[in-house]
Amino acid sequence: MKILMVCLGNICRSPLAEGILKSKLPQDFIIDSAGTISLHEGENPDKRAVATAKNHSVDISKQRSRPITTKDFEVFDKIYCMDLSVMEDVISLAKDDIHREKVSLFLEEAMIPGNNYEVFDPYWSEMDGFERVYKLLDEASENIKIKLTSNS
Repeated sequence: MKILMVCLGNICRSPLAEGILKSKLPQDFIIDSAGTISLHEGENPDKRAVATAKNHSVDISKQRSRPITTKDFEVFDKIYCMDLSVMEDVISLAKDDIHREKVSLFLEEAMIPGNNYEVFDPYWSEMDGFERVYKLLDEASENIKIKLTSNS
């Protein structure tokens, strides 16, 4: 299975989600991340995200930001978005219902569907914001791991 995590700039939330989920799933799962904007293309994740992940023994330091493309809909089985705005942008790139059905909110998939749970963007916060996001993503990733590995 191939899973894509998407946030706005691909330097905070989606790199953390990628690293956390990668650390929980078997190696035959392919996990990647992207952003809806190309502003940070080629850059490493935010230093605060890298430090937060490292504090939890997850290495995201070698990831590079990239924008989502229409080709991603062909490559990935699931596309998890960090918030509603990102999800709207991602869905607008989908060419058909099959592609649109691959897209969901990350926390919706992991928690209770229908509540529009969003991962807040920690970019404008201090380290504690990154830690809160990490804990949220970690819990959600554990739930997704259980869902995905119990169905295989």
